[in-house]
Amino acid sequence: MSTYRLMITGRVQDVNYRRFVVDMAQTLGYVGYVKNSSVDGSVEVVINAEYEEDLEFFISKLYDGSMFSDVQDVTCKKIDNMVFDDFEKR
Repeated sequence: MSTYRLMITGRVQDVNYRRFVVDMAQTLGYVGYVKNSSVDGSVEVVINAEYEEDLEFFISKLYDGSMFSDVQDVTCKKIDNMVFDDFEKR
């Protein structure tokens, strides 16, 4: 299991984007968290994924976004392993 930090840019705050991510991550069985960045208006997602193919599918869904979001970019970086019990909105 590896841990990844995803940064999502575009219109992703104040459009129920974090709720969308929580629902999708829980449906797919991911653990981690999603939170707004106070610096630049982006959203940060940290998740554990076992297979890169699963991660690619998750990222493709992040581009879909919530009804009023407009995702411009999703960057992904492998980080030191973190342990989570569930997926939460912070």
